[in-house]
Amino acid sequence: MSNPATQRILMMRNSCYELRRDAISRLSLTFLDLKLRLGFKSLVYHGEVCLGELDVIPVTEHNFQFPNNEIRIQRISQQSERCPTLSILQTISPFSVRCKLESSSRTEQTHLINLHASCFHEVKTAVVLIGDEEIHLVAMPSKQKKFPCFWCFAVPVGLYDSCLRMLNMRCLSIVFDLDETLIVANTMKSFEDRIEALRVWIAREMDPMRVSGMSAEMKRYIDDRLLLKQYIESDVVMDNGKTYKVQLEEVLQLSDGHERVVRPVIRLPEKNIVLTRINPEIRDTSVLVRLRPAWEDLRSYLTAKGRKRFEVYVCTMAERDYALEMWRLLDPEAHLIASKQLSDRVVCVKSGK
Repeated sequence: MSNPATQRILMMRNSCYELRRDAISRLSLTFLDLKLRLGFKSLVYHGEVCLGELDVIPVTEHNFQFPNNEIRIQRISQQSERCPTLSILQTISPFSVRCKLESSSRTEQTHLINLHASCFHEVKTAVVLIGDEEIHLVAMPSKQKKFPCFWCFAVPVGLYDSCLRMLNMRCLSIVFDLDETLIVANTMKSFEDRIEALRVWIAREMDPMRVSGMSAEMKRYIDDRLLLKQYIESDVVMDNGKTYKVQLEEVLQLSDGHERVVRPVIRLPEKNIVLTRINPEIRDTSVLVRLRPAWEDLRSYLTAKGRKRFEVYVCTMAERDYALEMWRLLDPEAHLIASKQLSDRVVCVKSGK
């Protein structure tokens, strides 16, 4: 056994080791904090041209870094005519400022200063593309006069441009659904399914009022099915003693490469009914379409002369050919969506997306 003096010496030595370890740890943290505050140096490129070097200063505990410590500007955004770029990005970005960019160079970096001045005075942003996100560099004034100074915001690709366009034009976007919203379309098969389902519900229903309502709905389906059957078999329908024959309507081509399509169409404007054929060569693709009541009033409002109020889009889970034809029936003169814009503005999504 060691004597008391030896034990005291060992305790003092261990205490010194602990003090030294704590001091090293605190010193390491100090250096790390200093490094974070000073930032990581990154080269800035516009295209293939190197503009200079900036310090990337983290502003949150989640340190944001550019790939390979290179800031590669892909483009300069359009000018914001009504709102500061900072206000727009603070509104639409899912995050706060991702990082700040400052210069610690002792030499003047003319290209970066010119970029900062251009973005600041012309109310634009420099855009860096990283994956499916855009990093927008917003030129900021600096209290310490450390020019150039940028704040960086991340937004999904295309979101900033869409918002900027609406703000500049003072024109909102409006997105329409099709089925069960603007139109109700049925094939022979869907008519049969609906009629059979109503028969089952009527047989089970005890409330006379509900039975009456479902019976009226079933009669409407039966009448509509008869119209569709006539259209499929002979391209002619009889309604209230009147005969309606098909009119051949040419579909506007989305591009020069698309084939010319002509569809046989019957319109019953008094009933807001249109009969059309998705594939003109296949009669089984025939559908009876009921347009939403008062759609013409809404369309007239949207296309009123004067300042344009809305940019129109369509989002649907339907197949593309079907969706394009349904929209053509709703907007036959292509006043709401120009033919050259259809491919971008009629969006078909899968269920659950």
